[in-house]
Amino acid sequence: MGMEREIKLALPAGQVPAAQQWFVARTGREGSPVKLVNIYFDTPQLGLASSKSALRLRQTPEGWLQTFKTVGNAKEGLHSRHEWEMPVAGAKLEIDALLHVCDEPAAADALRQAASTLIELFRTNFTRTLWHVVLDGAEIEAAIDQGDVLAQVDGENRRAPISEVELELKSGDEAALHALAAELGKQISGLAPDNVSKAQRGYQLRAG
Repeated sequence: MGMEREIKLALPAGQVPAAQQWFVARTGREGSPVKLVNIYFDTPQLGLASSKSALRLRQTPEGWLQTFKTVGNAKEGLHSRHEWEMPVAGAKLEIDALLHVCDEPAAADALRQAASTLIELFRTNFTRTLWHVVLDGAEIEAAIDQGDVLAQVDGENRRAPISEVELELKSGDEAALHALAAELGKQISGLAPDNVSKAQRGYQLRAG
């Protein structure tokens, strides 16, 4: 399925309108907001987390997707990781289909071992507002994500806010990602590189 490259930036909640206006001015169009519900799974012993991978179901307006990704590397907000994603019939994982496409043996082994004992661990519910940015011949999908990480631990509901910008390279040179992040950083104060993924945030919330 390929390598995902994106820069993730923590966005102060008070700066969300300024960031939205900046993308509107930069692209000449209003962003399209999409509500996303994401359910993350692991074994009770956190077998996937210990093998540095994450598994989720995502409900989009077009239907359900399942995604399996490795944690990969994160440096100065740039995340590089392997990702396998595909549509599924409903709110149910189809592990065999993922194993069929997962071409990283260690990740596939971890998923195979976890398959029979998977439970829902936490959810991330957020609204993603999307823009398509072209810069130096590169195509970048820019998103502002706002919402919450939600986990239930021993009957207690835990919640942590999500407010971030994600810049994902769709085609072209990675240098364009850094250029766009720098351009945005000059305009929006308090924007900071974020090395923690939403999945990692969910695990942290569960751990308390």
